[in-house]
Amino acid sequence: MPHPAPSTPTPLPNDPRPHLTPLARAWLDQALAEAAQGITPTTELHLAEAARRCGPSHADTARILILRAARPAPAELTRVYHRGTAEERRAVLHALPHLVPGPEALPLVEDALRTNDTRLLAAALGPYAARHLSTHLWRHAILKCLFTDVPVAGVAQLATRAHGDAELARMLADFAAERTAAGRPVPEDLHHVLALTDPEAVPPHPAHEDGVPHGKES
Repeated sequence: MPHPAPSTPTPLPNDPRPHLTPLARAWLDQALAEAAQGITPTTELHLAEAARRCGPSHADTARILILRAARPAPAELTRVYHRGTAEERRAVLHALPHLVPGPEALPLVEDALRTNDTRLLAAALGPYAARHLSTHLWRHAILKCLFTDVPVAGVAQLATRAHGDAELARMLADFAAERTAAGRPVPEDLHHVLALTDPEAVPPHPAHEDGVPHGKES
């Protein structure tokens, strides 16, 4: 049975400050300095106003950097996640591989996988899930991506985890058969994932499938 991929270093998101206005750059510098004191009401305010201060295209990365500076414990991350907007929850999910080395934050990933928000679903399937999510839940998450039209290209370590997974191949074939019987098109991504389950295929090294956002809003 396939197992979660081994832990590999997760690249840091690109620093957005060279692309920000002087005012936005000064705001982010102050937010990072204050975040070094930990998760405080001020830190949570900075997370909430990142899009307004830095612009939507840099908001996710700014929030990740703020969370990294705060170094919150899993319990604090859980509080931030559940109290935050969808955008703040997405940032927490993206920040997990930088903050939590073990599986303690898996309940946040599992919560995001249950949602109908496709942006959260995509964010949940980053490097943290690739390392820690159980095979059973990971397979069902891939099927949910196909069902909701979330591109599987953003799934971290997809080829590594799908490689040789006969059960995933069976689930994909059943899903395709159901769609065909209902007169509905089979997602092109399904054929791609199905090909990855071939045990004869050569999987890439996990380090080549980091799935980390690099400063763009998803």
